Amino acid sequence: MITEFKKAVEEAWDDRNLLNFKEYKDIIERIIHRLDSGEIRIAEKVGTIWHVNDWIKKAVIMYFPIREMEEIKAGPFVFHDKMKLKTDFKKTGVRVVPHGLARYGSYLAKGVILMPSYVNIGAYVDSGTMVDTWATVGSCAQIGKDVHLSGGVGIGGVLEPVQAAPVIIEDGCFLGSRAIVVEGVRLEKEVVLGANVVLTASTKIIDVTGPEPVEHKMVVPERSVVIPGSYTKKFPAGEFQVPCALIIGKRKESTDKKTSLNDALRDHSVAV
Repeated sequence: MITEFKKAVEEAWDDRNLLNFKEYKDIIERIIHRLDSGEIRIAEKVGTIWHVNDWIKKAVIMYFPIREMEEIKAGPFVFHDKMKLKTDFKKTGVRVVPHGLARYGSYLAKGVILMPSYVNIGAYVDSGTMVDTWATVGSCAQIGKDVHLSGGVGIGGVLEPVQAAPVIIEDGCFLGSRAIVVEGVRLEKEVVLGANVVLTASTKIIDVTGPEPVEHKMVVPERSVVIPGSYTKKFPAGEFQVPCALIIGKRKESTDKKTSLNDALRDHSVAV
C-alpha cells in the first residue's frame, strides 16, 4: 500500500495535471487521513537517526490544490479555508480548551492538552504533551512525549523544500515562555529552554560549562539547560552583540523528570 502511495505521489509531483483525476485525488486524501490518525508521519526516528519522508510532505503540498474553499462554523465563529479542522478529540482522548485549534492532517496522541493554541497540518504531537496558551506548532513539526510548550512558544513549520528536516522536539523537553525553535532545529530528549531562547539554523548554540566553549549548530544535546546569550561580532560599522544560545548546565539523570526539571531551573536560575 505504501509503495503504491509513494509511486502515485511522485507521479503527480512530476505532472500536476494528474491531480485532475479522481484516483490521484483519492490517494492524496488517504495519505492525509493516515497522517491525521498517526499511521504515518513526516519524520521518524530509525535507530538514532531521524528520517524525513519527503513523499508525504509532497502529498501535503498537493493536498492544498485539490481542496475547495469552504465555510467552517463553530458557534458564533466563522472561518473560510481549504482545510478542515480536527474534530475527533473525545474519541482520541485529547483535551482541547477553547480556542485550541488543530488542522485535519495533524496527529495528536492520547493525553495531549491543547490550551488556546494552534497545530498545523503534518505536525505530530505525542502523548502527554502540553501545548500551552498561544503556543503554535508549525506544519510537519515533530513533538515527542511529555513535552511542555509554555505560553507563546513558536515551533516553526516547513513544507518546502521537501527534503528539509522539520523542527524536532524529542521526549521530555521543556520550552519556556516565548521560546522559538525554527528552521529544522532539533532538541534531543529532556532539553530545557529558558524563556525567550531563539534557535534558528544559523544560531550559535554554545556550551559554556567546560574550560573552553563548545559550539553546536541545529542540535541541542540531550538534557541541556539553555538560556539566551550574545557574542561579539565584527561588522564594517564596528563590533556589535549578536544573539546566541548558551548551554549552562545539564538536567540530572539521578532524579525523575519533574524533580530534574525543578532542579535545573532552580540551580541555573532559568526563567520560564
